[in-house]
Amino acid sequence: MAEPGRMTGMRMPTVELSGGVPMPMAGLGTARLLGEPGYAAVREALDVGYRLVDTATAYRNEPEVGRALRDSGVDRSEVFVTTKLPPEEAGRETRVLDDSLRALGVDHVDLWLVHWPPGGRATVRTWEAFLAAREAGKARAVGVSNHTLGQLDELTAATGIAPAVNQVPWSPSRHDPVTLAASRERGVVVEGYSPLSGTNLAEPALAAVADAHGVTAARVVLRWHLHHGIVVIPKSGDPARLRANLDLWTFALTPEEIAAIDALAG
Repeated sequence: MAEPGRMTGMRMPTVELSGGVPMPMAGLGTARLLGEPGYAAVREALDVGYRLVDTATAYRNEPEVGRALRDSGVDRSEVFVTTKLPPEEAGRETRVLDDSLRALGVDHVDLWLVHWPPGGRATVRTWEAFLAAREAGKARAVGVSNHTLGQLDELTAATGIAPAVNQVPWSPSRHDPVTLAASRERGVVVEGYSPLSGTNLAEPALAAVADAHGVTAARVVLRWHLHHGIVVIPKSGDPARLRANLDLWTFALTPEEIAAIDALAG
């Protein structure tokens, strides 16, 4: 089995968000990575080549993420930092973002997301506050998480501006080509979280593809996301897994292998 390594001498592939902001195609999710273990995971991730770090106000680890970013020696301009607004903070958007910027120790984030629809509904006033934050230079791009296509359309219809990103759970079992195509038609990039926890890595179809390429089933699943143009943010605090989860461009899946994995959708 191929030994994963660091992304040395290779630039992370990106997708261009609306407004021309480049977003790395793979990054680190940090939910439940708290305290010193969380700091250590983010430091290790930056050391091995991660250039997208995804946090949130609700994760309670923004100070650790910010400290790891400063201590890493990686230039701030090279790291794409995402944070999110808790839905219960709708109406206090400016204060929450300012608190996040202070906790992270930065003057802007690269992407700010509405973590969940406030009250289960698309909230135009919150979206307008996000657009104002972008105009003020506090966020290079703004988007949403866990929103439906209908909710995306409500926000777009009210403001004329679609969210740049919709971060949603995605994995082979959750694959939805209709939603993926409809998002693209709207100019919305799909970012998948929980790509591995939502996957049965013992599936024979995954094992067969993994064996064919001499890699793990986890790396096959992450590479499959990239073939579909889905930004993927697996979470891990283990150094070896961090390296493996980023080593995704040393092999490629065939159309037949992609179709076999697509067929795992429930």
